[in-house]
Amino acid sequence: MLVVANMLNANMLMDDPPLHLQTVLISLLSCPTNQASLTVSPSRSQMFRGQSVSLSCEEDDSSAEWTLRRITDKETRAECKDWGKSAGSSCIISAILPLDSGVYWCESREGATSNSINITVTGGPVILQSPVLPVTEGEDLTLHCKTKTSSNLTADFYKDGSFIRTEPAGHMTIHHVSRSDEGLYKCNISSVGESPPSWVSVTGEEVTFDFSPPPPSSLPPPDTTSEPPSTSDPLPLVFRLVVHLVVFCPYCISTFIMVSLYRDRTTGNDLPFSVVMTPPTQAQERLDEDYDDVITAVTTEHHF
Repeated sequence: MLVVANMLNANMLMDDPPLHLQTVLISLLSCPTNQASLTVSPSRSQMFRGQSVSLSCEEDDSSAEWTLRRITDKETRAECKDWGKSAGSSCIISAILPLDSGVYWCESREGATSNSINITVTGGPVILQSPVLPVTEGEDLTLHCKTKTSSNLTADFYKDGSFIRTEPAGHMTIHHVSRSDEGLYKCNISSVGESPPSWVSVTGEEVTFDFSPPPPSSLPPPDTTSEPPSTSDPLPLVFRLVVHLVVFCPYCISTFIMVSLYRDRTTGNDLPFSVVMTPPTQAQERLDEDYDDVITAVTTEHHF
């Protein structure tokens, strides 16, 4: 819970809280938040000693049995019956004291928690009236410096110990707050006194998305003047024909050439041939006779 974390930071800046207080604050951060919210009247985080204060659990689910609890320097997770008077879903402190300063929240029997409010009770003459809940980015933040009898005296305002400015009417407004405006604020009225510090939280701007369809009256009327789209377009057909021709023509041409070459080769292999025997000439006959005579002479010489 962001509010409790900021309160813990504020307490650490002012003074180190007791160990049990830190433990309970951390445990609150880990608890889920359910359908309940805590309100305080008067709606401010600082109270004068002896004031009457009322805290209420505004619940959506009454069966959850929400209970008001608090932690202080002296008590841990104490119920309303231990420090106030129960009145239905509210708890009333008739005369609040400084020992009632602490963190207040609503808790269901299942352990779910509401938002938390940090209340500071002072016995001094000046308080700073600041929002009890975080301020959303972009909103205006107004701080009032008040005494028990007046709220329009000239006051000096401080943030994180640094002087901001002096306001003659006793209230300061910061327009369009951002995360940089988050911090510990206090005020001082000259010759009267100084208020306790209060932590002011700033949360991110909420963004909502509307997914619902526009109403029928906002929809544009149908366009009845435009011609209906053509059911047949010759251009895609021509394009497809050209593609088929480009793809299949080379295939057909190459097939035709291969068939022609194959037929020519087959025809050349089947052509008949004949050997023409021409009669020997007289010169060839004479050479044959001379050859026979040489053979005979060689053979006769060999025998001798």
